[in-house]
Amino acid sequence: MFSLYTAAILGVVEGITEFLPVSSTGHLIITGHLLGFTGEKAASFEVAIQLGAILAVVLLYWPRFWGLIVPAPGQRFSGVRGLYLLFLTSLPASLLGLIAHDAIKKYLFNPYTVAWALLVGAIMILIVERKERRPSCFTLDEITPKLAFGIGCFQCLALWPGFSRSAATIMGGMILGAKRQIAAEYSFIAAVPIMFAATGYDMLKSYHLFTMADVPFLAVGFAVSFISAWIAVKGFIYLLGKLTLRPFAYYRLALAPLVLFFWG
Repeated sequence: MFSLYTAAILGVVEGITEFLPVSSTGHLIITGHLLGFTGEKAASFEVAIQLGAILAVVLLYWPRFWGLIVPAPGQRFSGVRGLYLLFLTSLPASLLGLIAHDAIKKYLFNPYTVAWALLVGAIMILIVERKERRPSCFTLDEITPKLAFGIGCFQCLALWPGFSRSAATIMGGMILGAKRQIAAEYSFIAAVPIMFAATGYDMLKSYHLFTMADVPFLAVGFAVSFISAWIAVKGFIYLLGKLTLRPFAYYRLALAPLVLFFWG
């Protein structure tokens, strides 16, 4: 495969963008084209290094994940109920992704479709942020099955590379009544099962593309993705206490035409 520098660059891009509402897949596709790193193997590598970002969230929210195994007293988002909520959130996109997996990788993994997804997602963010809402869900423990499933339906939008899974789920949470920071935190936690399933499924289908010589390349991408995601998640939660999602929408609006200009 390419140099370890390529793996490190892609790891940084994946880690920083995975949990921000700007689309990690979209940025990886764009970066891969800039680096000349494209094709079926490149697409599978970009999916594989998501495991590093997943691990960062698991460790950052370890008490919550541990509570899913050993229910914590006084916490409703724990044990069987917590697992049920995550199942409801993961179900719609998992089923749709399973059905459309091959078509998505064949037709949507290119800069042109990513640019349009960035644009559409940005417009939706601005629409959601424009309307003042009075939240009805202020903590993870107040998330209901209806809210969890509704967020899962919005998550289906993320199957369009460039739209952003976190943008879809955070917007969905806000529209359905969750406080912005809670929508973001639940988005991070709910990302783990859906991303783990998607990554595992993709690797099962494409593991034959890799050899032992690719292990260092994969390891660097994984490690850098983990570190970058850890920093990005901590920073994003801090910023959401002071800002809206609008700056991310403006960034997407600026990036989309550039992508269309160079690759459209």
